[in-house]
Amino acid sequence: MEPPASQPRATERTSGPPPGGAAEEGLWPDRAEQALGSRSLSLDMERATSLVSGEELADSILPMEDGRHAGLELEVEPVPEGPGSAAAAGDCGSAREEGAARAGAGEGRSAAPGGARAQETELRRQLDLLDRMQEEKGLFLQKTREELRACRQRVDLLSKQQETVAAEMAREGAANNMAAVGRLQATSRRLHTELQNEQDLQSRIAAMLRETEDALWHIEIQKGRLQALRKSHHEEAEARGRSVQVHEAQQLFKEKEALEKADKNQQLRVRKSLQVQKGLGLRHRTLVEEAQRNHKVAVKFLKASLGRVRERERGEESETREHLRQRMDAVLALKNSIAASRETLRRVQAWGRARAALTERKAKAEKEAILAQGGDAFRHLVHQQRRQHLEAQRRTFQEGQELRKQEIVGRIVKEGAEEDSRKKKQRPPARAPRGRTLRDRTWSYIAHVCTGETAVASSYPLEVKAAAHPEPSWLLKADSSESVQGVAGATGGEQETLAEPEIPGLWREDYMPHQEHKEDGNQKPVGGTKMDKDILARTMAQLRSGVVHKQVASGREFKGCPFNSKPQLVHFKDFEVGKAYKKKITLVNATYTINYCSLVGVSEDLQDFVHVSFDPPGPMSAGMSCDVLVTFKPMIDQDLEGSISFLAQTGSFSVPLKCSTRKCSVSLDKELISFGSYVVGETTSRTITLTNSGGLGTSFKILPASEVYETDEESLPLLKISSLFTCDDKGLTSVSEQQLEGNGTSPLDTQSQKESDKMEEQEGTSATGGLGMLPSEEQAEITLGEITEGEIGPFSSIRVPILFTPVTPGEAQTKFKVVFKNPKCPTLYFRATGVALDVPVWVPKPNVDLKICMYDRLYQDSVPIYTRSKVALRLKFEVCRELRGHMELLPEMGYIQAQSSYSVQLKFLPRHSLPEDAGKYFDKESRVLEAPMTIWVADQIKPVGFTVQAIVTTSDLELSPSELDFGHCTIYEAIRAEITLYNHSLLPQEFGFMGLPKFVDVQPNDGFGTVLPLEALQLDVIFQPTKAREYSFELVCKSEVNRCFKLSCRAVGVRPPLELSHYQIKFAATSLYDTSVARLHVINPHPGGSSLPRSGARVSSEEAPAGGATSFEFLLPSDLPITISPLVGTVLPGKRCLVQVAFRPVLSHEVIHEEALQILNKEIQNKLFRKDTFSQKKELWRQSLSVLRPRTRERMLQAVTSHAPQQEKQELRVSSHEYQVAQSALVRTFQAKFDKFVVPCVVASGDVKDRKGSEPLSFSPHNTLYLELWCPAVVPSIVVTSNKGKTTFNFGDIAVGHRGIKKISLQNICPEDLAVEFSVLNPSGPFALLNPFSKLCSGETQVLMLSFSPRESLLAHETLDIISKKGTLTLTLTGLGVASMVSCSIEGNVLSMGYVLARESISSSFKLQNDSSLPIKFSLRLESLSSTRALARQQLPQFLASPTQRTDLVGPQNHSGQSVFSVVPVEGVMEPGKAQDFTVTFSPDHESLYFSDRLQVVLFGKKISHQILLQGAAREHMMFVEGGDPLDVPVESLAVTSALDPEHREEWSQLGPPSPDVEELKPILLTLDYVQFDADTPAPPATRELQVGCIRTTQPSPKKMVEFSLDSVPWLQHKGFSIEPSKGMVERGQTKTISISWVPPTDFDPDHPLMVSALLQLKGDVKETYKVIFVANVVTGP
Repeated sequence: MEPPASQPRATERTSGPPPGGAAEEGLWPDRAEQALGSRSLSLDMERATSLVSGEELADSILPMEDGRHAGLELEVEPVPEGPGSAAAAGDCGSAREEGAARAGAGEGRSAAPGGARAQETELRRQLDLLDRMQEEKGLFLQKTREELRACRQRVDLLSKQQETVAAEMAREGAANNMAAVGRLQATSRRLHTELQNEQDLQSRIAAMLRETEDALWHIEIQKGRLQALRKSHHEEAEARGRSVQVHEAQQLFKEKEALEKADKNQQLRVRKSLQVQKGLGLRHRTLVEEAQRNHKVAVKFLKASLGRVRERERGEESETREHLRQRMDAVLALKNSIAASRETLRRVQAWGRARAALTERKAKAEKEAILAQGGDAFRHLVHQQRRQHLEAQRRTFQEGQELRKQEIVGRIVKEGAEEDSRKKKQRPPARAPRGRTLRDRTWSYIAHVCTGETAVASSYPLEVKAAAHPEPSWLLKADSSESVQGVAGATGGEQETLAEPEIPGLWREDYMPHQEHKEDGNQKPVGGTKMDKDILARTMAQLRSGVVHKQVASGREFKGCPFNSKPQLVHFKDFEVGKAYKKKITLVNATYTINYCSLVGVSEDLQDFVHVSFDPPGPMSAGMSCDVLVTFKPMIDQDLEGSISFLAQTGSFSVPLKCSTRKCSVSLDKELISFGSYVVGETTSRTITLTNSGGLGTSFKILPASEVYETDEESLPLLKISSLFTCDDKGLTSVSEQQLEGNGTSPLDTQSQKESDKMEEQEGTSATGGLGMLPSEEQAEITLGEITEGEIGPFSSIRVPILFTPVTPGEAQTKFKVVFKNPKCPTLYFRATGVALDVPVWVPKPNVDLKICMYDRLYQDSVPIYTRSKVALRLKFEVCRELRGHMELLPEMGYIQAQSSYSVQLKFLPRHSLPEDAGKYFDKESRVLEAPMTIWVADQIKPVGFTVQAIVTTSDLELSPSELDFGHCTIYEAIRAEITLYNHSLLPQEFGFMGLPKFVDVQPNDGFGTVLPLEALQLDVIFQPTKAREYSFELVCKSEVNRCFKLSCRAVGVRPPLELSHYQIKFAATSLYDTSVARLHVINPHPGGSSLPRSGARVSSEEAPAGGATSFEFLLPSDLPITISPLVGTVLPGKRCLVQVAFRPVLSHEVIHEEALQILNKEIQNKLFRKDTFSQKKELWRQSLSVLRPRTRERMLQAVTSHAPQQEKQELRVSSHEYQVAQSALVRTFQAKFDKFVVPCVVASGDVKDRKGSEPLSFSPHNTLYLELWCPAVVPSIVVTSNKGKTTFNFGDIAVGHRGIKKISLQNICPEDLAVEFSVLNPSGPFALLNPFSKLCSGETQVLMLSFSPRESLLAHETLDIISKKGTLTLTLTGLGVASMVSCSIEGNVLSMGYVLARESISSSFKLQNDSSLPIKFSLRLESLSSTRALARQQLPQFLASPTQRTDLVGPQNHSGQSVFSVVPVEGVMEPGKAQDFTVTFSPDHESLYFSDRLQVVLFGKKISHQILLQGAAREHMMFVEGGDPLDVPVESLAVTSALDPEHREEWSQLGPPSPDVEELKPILLTLDYVQFDADTPAPPATRELQVGCIRTTQPSPKKMVEFSLDSVPWLQHKGFSIEPSKGMVERGQTKTISISWVPPTDFDPDHPLMVSALLQLKGDVKETYKVIFVANVVTGP
């Protein structure tokens, strides 16, 4: 411990800087850092001193005996007191060493050997303790010296700073700078204090250094005393080693004897196993012979069964052909019916188009008539459409009324009958109240409806009904009595109840109404009774009398509001639901003296939305103020008003609170726009400003007042009618609350309706006045500008332009209206007026429409011109320059008489260059021509113009392809080619193919028909040659305008060398996944001769027929359910070849995939529907059923269907569960279908066997034959009902040697009983049929049992055919025999633990992965612990055998008897697909480089799956060297060898203990071979590497790293060696590589290898020296 005198100084140093230190910190930052560093070093020294204190040292020594321990205590007591703890620690160490010496001297006298061993252990521990203390003291001494050196440097630095400050002080004093002098004086005082502290610290450190040196001397003395004990301990260790050698020799002899016995036992076991294997072989041979005999019997039975099946199939085939013929006749009849229906539909569509064109022409004619009379055709059409719309609504409403009337009458009649029957059974109820009953009101309502008294089409039906019947439930009068009973409480006593009472006696006359419900009778009115209110008022007055006082100051009593609020009104404007708003109120005391203020609360309507934060300030003087925070969080979108109440000493007061929603307040800056007077043809504009002064934006639209706004005008009649009359009882809920509660609409809607009614009245008066009063064309002269609709934001304005373009003279006036999307915004109206001056000449038809015109055809029309002038005028007609080559006005100049008309002739002849010539007047995409024409009038500046419009189209018909090549066609077939006839014109054209040859046909309609505009018509050209020759001809197609379009055709007729016995095969109706077989022959009709020439096709009938062997091949597409055998064959001349064609119908992958996706979608929809049902019901009951029910359904459907696209994107595998379920469902619901396929058969000359290798035959495509197949498919007769109808049965993973059983349910779904037979399974296979049956009745279900017993690890697959006369059902059986499979994470099956210090341990882990699908039981075994280990040790030692004969993988073992390697866990179970972690621990107890063992992984106690070699090395010291050539055997000998040979050992024993300077040299041999193939070419140097490492350890060690150095490096370099690095340091747990390369020097003799050596020194916890021997030679190439 530190002396007490030093503690105040340490406290003074750590208490903080001097008073002036803070001010001077910026001037002397380096000084502050040095002070902090000195404090930290002093604390470190104090902690280091306390590490080896005497108390800790005494506690660390274990008590041995009472006497010895007491002796140690006596030695500690007389220690002289010193300034530090180091001396005391040294004395304690000497005392312990003396006690240890006494313990060693008395060891011989100890009676018990256990006590001697304990004393020896204690002595070794004390020696280690002395070594550790010496190392710690040395380190502490070094740190103390460094601290003393640093303290002296700080003292010097402070002295220099003090001198500098004194010089500056003198200089500033001379300059009379008193402020600087004061600052420097404070700095000087601080430096003086720090200098004194540093000097004190220096003296303390020096004293501590002396004490530490004294302690080290004491430790050295104690080590000298214990030197004799250390020597005796070494001799005892050698004696123990000799005894261990003797014991090991005895143990080796015993193991050899045990090994001989084990060999004899092994030979006996081998003989027994050979006898057992011989018996098993005989038994296996017998079983195989029996299986072969059974197989022959089964094959014989199978052939007989197949013969009977074929006989039945032939009988059924004849029946099926007849049935198929009938089916084909039905299909042909259906095809003819479909063709007739298509023709009828085409006629109906043509009639509809003609009718629409007629209607359009009538409307256009009517429009032209109105325009000719000067009226507004657009307004007339709008009114006509509105009248038609209203007429349709009226008819719909009348039909609904009739249906409603019939329904009400039926219900009343039914209720009357029920009431009559009820009266007969019981006494009638009490008297009905006076007034009209429900039946009377219903009949009167029906009478009013039938007579037309009810104003159905009125604009205000709700107001009229509400005024006539003031009760709020007026709509219930149109409903039945059943719905009235549901709301009996709302209708009161006026309604007649037709149901009997639930409680007997309830309808008696003496029954008191107040006794109906006791709970209801006890209820009080809202707000309490009058007595309760009086009591509450008196109570509040009494309470307030104690709180409220009058305030009188200076003889005046204060009256009024005690506090003034700033602001006076708390207004939350334009709030949004869900957001929070805060406002601050300041309350100012307006009374004469002190007053108090407390919060009472807010209005009841605002309690859920307004929160007031107010902290009462206590007494407030007059004029003082306090703050109140008001937080408003709206939850509903409506205006709120209320107040915040406060209570003062002089009375209560309140601050009004208002919350207003965002509103839209729109207005116009003017209602009249006057353009003034303008000449016809000019254009001017004015603007009108639309302003929104509200906080809510909206959409607006400006349109003429006569137009109808779709969102308001058109939906209003439908809303009125649907609100008044409903078709079912549920319609009562569809009426909005506003219509049921109030008298109509809101004031804004009423105002807009009144304005619209005024406009309608004006339109009605103008319409009744005749056509002459209709608005003329002049009103269209005032139009809107670019901005007609848009969005107007809050507190903004928009300027809208209005254009005036006068066309005809006179006054023009137009009314406009501004409508808004927000229904609360009223419709705004404004007018625009202007005056147009007179223009004399005009064209009544400004647009001359020539309709659709064709190129190169002349079109004419007459254009009338009128004048108002009273004099004749000269006119000049001008066509635009671009169209002068296509259009002409005749005459070009003329005179129009006064107040008359003039007609000019328009001629239009479009050329094909029109699109290029017309330029901007012709739209190439739409083919529309708009050509402006100009009429110049003499003495008139503005010309008169009109526009000629026409759609120009072509008359071309395009045949695609332009040339048709049928290729080679045999005379036994017909080829059909598809062509496309495209009409480029916008007009329909008739066409026809003229002059067709006899061998060509065009269908449909024999090549005649009509092609619609821009239609592509598909036509079939059928070519059937009659002779074998070349054909070349043209097909001519003529249009109705007599244009001809030609199609060139060519073909070659061929007679093939082979023939088919049947060119058409009609299969019988075949079940799905069943097979039908047909036979045909390929015939070679030639009698003999040479083979077919290689040119192939015979195109001439006069050509001599070829002979010889001819080959054929059927080219069968891969996606057809057809199998042909053989596909390839050869037919000799005059011979025939039998060909079998099999038809097996299956379902396509796409159809099954689509069905599987639908099944998945249905499952997801059901899950989502069940999940959302509860929440959706809540939402439906909360809100109106009529409005929200459709929206809720849409959301539900959207939520359900949103997952459908995701499922469609999934790709299902064929083996998936959903795919097989869909396949089985489609099989059961399969509808019979008929397919027709055509299979080509190519022909080649020569024999297939003659081709060389895989060389293909030269097939000629021209001699191809075609086989037509008719394939009907029907539903199977036997289906699988279990396993969801799947025909594939997977037994799953079955362990080898186990058995799995599957049960399969089969059902006969055909109307007759079936005899069933089964195919034979593989007798040697793993599958077996357990219970076959022979008959399956109609509708019956039988259970079939199959077993799977794998004998080895394999994937088994077999098929079982269930055969009946209706077809064959194939079951696919699969199963997997699973053997245990385990993978290891160790690569190479070698786990190296590296280097570790002796008597320490290190751990490493690895993983085993279960790759099989079954759980695996495992256990781990070490070779060193196995029972056969003793037998292996009886053989010769491994170091005596050659390296190739060494098989023992178990290295040296621990001397303690414990295993070097251990692993956990030893056994367990690995789940499928899981991994198991194992930890291997390496714990050597002595030094060896050859520790090894073998770890075996045993599965199920039998199978060894992995053998892992465990390797490790142990060292006594922390350094090691790896590399070099092996110089010793890799097996540790049982004999313990000494470091020195016997001669030297005797010499050293005579001389005394060995000197520490003598070190053992460990050899390392490095052989470097310099490979040189060419003397002229330099070769790469020979290289070797050494690894120097430092072992990581947990024990404390003074050396944290290992230093290595290699001497004689220059001499080695002179010999050609290059070493990098030659010295270095290695951290713990790290290795460093020394690279050695050699290039032969110039004086090197290749015949004599170079051998040099160098010393490699390693310094760690000890010093080791290695002698590295370098052997270098040159190796030359062959």
